[in-house]
Amino acid sequence: MTKISIVDIIHDTTVDGPGFRTSIYAAGCIHKCLKCHNPESWDIHKGRHYVVDELVDLVTLSEFSNVTFTGGDPLIQVKEFAELAGKIKTSTQKNIWCYTGFTFEQIHKSKKLSQILPFIDVLVDGKYIHTLYDENLRFRGSSNQRIIDVQQTLLHKNIVLREEYFT
Repeated sequence: MTKISIVDIIHDTTVDGPGFRTSIYAAGCIHKCLKCHNPESWDIHKGRHYVVDELVDLVTLSEFSNVTFTGGDPLIQVKEFAELAGKIKTSTQKNIWCYTGFTFEQIHKSKKLSQILPFIDVLVDGKYIHTLYDENLRFRGSSNQRIIDVQQTLLHKNIVLREEYFT
């Protein structure tokens, strides 16, 4: 039984991607961005441990909500989140967004980190940089962060941005 350390789970939120979503906040982050909005999530030991199948059940309770992995940084527990994402994709039609301080290029180059990519629809990548904060940005904290269509990026072998979220 694979377990994941989770700080919080919020159902029916609209701030971590389009539409109603179940947001799963991972415990653990190595980036420690200045003025992070969630520094209590940095310590992986401060989360509650959930069995992956328990989280799948929680996510599938709402048939209309999609899913967002955020945190902390879900890729600190990439093996566990890849398993979770794979099970969600196998049992539902849910769209999965993932927020991370890593860049797509770092993830793609890493055998360990890239294991999650086949299951993620949209990746919001890059560290939060407070001096690049803009309250008008949709679904991201700072202007350096990209909203990437992961499956199209993998298919075309070139970064494909979700332009509709940049205006």
